[in-house]
Amino acid sequence: MSDARFEEGAAVVFDTGIDPAGLADEDLFRELGSLYRTRLQTLRHGPDAALENHFKRTAELETEYMARYPGREVDPARLTQDF
Repeated sequence: MSDARFEEGAAVVFDTGIDPAGLADEDLFRELGSLYRTRLQTLRHGPDAALENHFKRTAELETEYMARYPGREVDPARLTQDF
């Protein structure tokens, strides 16, 4: 998946990776894990384009996860009334 942007008058293409619908479950989980591991560093130190790309890819992968697992398993120990 590519997305073109213009920076300083030149087109810049960001490649966010394979369409999440085409990923096997194992690959989807690996990609999500990678995003979560790099999240804070990207937020704190990445250029705006990298952060935007991170937002987009996270949304794509999480949307695919929710489509595959709409009744995902929720840990009852994590449920509270204080949210």
